[in-house]
Amino acid sequence: MLRVLTIVCFTFIAYLTIGLPLAVLPGYVHHDLGLGSVLAGLVISVQYVATLASRPFAGRLADSMGAKRVVSLGLALCVVSGVFYLLAAVVDTHHPVAAFVTLLVGRLFVGCAESLVGTGAIQWAIGAVGLHRTGKVISWNGVATYGGLAAGAPIGVVLVRLIGFEALGVTVMVLGVIGLLLAWRQTGVAAVHGERMGIRHVFRHVLNYGLALGLGSMGFGSIATFITLYYASHDWSGAAFALTIFGVCFCGVRLLFIDTIARFGGYRVALISLVIEAIGLALLGFSPSSLLALVGAGLAGSGFALVFPALGVAAVEAIPLPSRGAALGVYSAFLDLALGATGPLAGIVAHHFGFSAVYVGTALVVLAGAGIVIGLWSRAQRSSPNSMLAK
Repeated sequence: MLRVLTIVCFTFIAYLTIGLPLAVLPGYVHHDLGLGSVLAGLVISVQYVATLASRPFAGRLADSMGAKRVVSLGLALCVVSGVFYLLAAVVDTHHPVAAFVTLLVGRLFVGCAESLVGTGAIQWAIGAVGLHRTGKVISWNGVATYGGLAAGAPIGVVLVRLIGFEALGVTVMVLGVIGLLLAWRQTGVAAVHGERMGIRHVFRHVLNYGLALGLGSMGFGSIATFITLYYASHDWSGAAFALTIFGVCFCGVRLLFIDTIARFGGYRVALISLVIEAIGLALLGFSPSSLLALVGAGLAGSGFALVFPALGVAAVEAIPLPSRGAALGVYSAFLDLALGATGPLAGIVAHHFGFSAVYVGTALVVLAGAGIVIGLWSRAQRSSPNSMLAK
C-alpha cells in the first residue's frame, strides 16, 4: 500500500493546485472583474472541457510511453497554469477582460494536467502493485483527488485574503515544481505492449457506465462551481468549508467502505451512493441555514465517494490490458464532460431561478444516473447472474 501512496501523492499535488483557486475564482470573476455569473461558472468549467478533450489522449499516452512520463508532463503543465494565474493578477486592475482570458488559458493548461496526472497515476500504481488491486488503486487515487481539493480550497481563500490573487499563481508553480522533483526520484513501470482496441470499441463498451458516472458527477460540479455564490446569496460565511466538508466526507467513505464494492457488488454500491448524494444535494438546496447546508454537502460527498470505483471496475474489467489506460481515460472523460457542462448550465438555472434551484435540479439529475445504474444492474444479472459485480 505504501507503493500506491507514493504514486498517488502526485494526484494529490495536482488536485491541490486545482483546489487552491476553486473557492476564489467565481467570486473573483463575478465581483473583482465585474463579470456575470455565467462567466464565473465558465472559468471553472473550462478546465473540465480541457480535461475531457485530453482524457483519451492521456490514456493512450500512458499505454504507449509509460505512466511516469505522462505524470511528469502533467505536473509541468501545472507549473504553466500557475504562470497564467500570476499574469492575470498583474493585468486585472486595468484590463478585466484580458485578465479573464488569461485565466481561461491557465485553466485550459490545468485541465490537461488533470487528465495526464490522474490517468497516469492510476496506470503507474496498477503497474506497480498488480491488476488485482485495481479497485484499491482507483479508490486511493480518488482520496488523493478530493483530499487535494478539500485542502486547497480554504488554503486558497486564506492566501488571497492575506497576500492577494498573485499568491495563487506562485503557490501553484511551486507545488508543480515539487511534484516534478518527487516524480523524478520515483521508479517508473514499463509500458504495456500488445494489440490495442480501437477507441470507438472502447467508447461503446464504457458508454453506459460513463453516462451514469457523468450524471452522478454533476452534483459535485454544482458544489465546486457555485457554492461560494450560493452562500453569498444567503449572506452566509464559510463557503470554502462546504468544499472541505464534501472532500473530508468523500475521503472518509472511500477509506472506510471501499471493500463494500467487493462484498456487495458495484451496482448495488453505486445505486445506494447516488441516492445518498441526491438526498444531500436536495438538503443543500432547501437548507434554511449554513449548518444544514454543510450537512447536505457532507452527504453529497459521502454519496459521490464510491460512484467512480464502483462503476469503474465493472467498466474496464473486460478491456485487454494494453488498452486499459484508454478505457480509464474514456470512462473518466464522462466525469469531465459532466463537470464542464455543469458550470454554464447551472449558471443559466441560477440566473433564472436562483442558486437554490441549482442544487434541487442536480439532485434530480443524480437520480437519473441512479436509473441508468438500475438498467445496467438488470442487464448484468441477466448475462451473469453469479457475478460479484452483478449483485
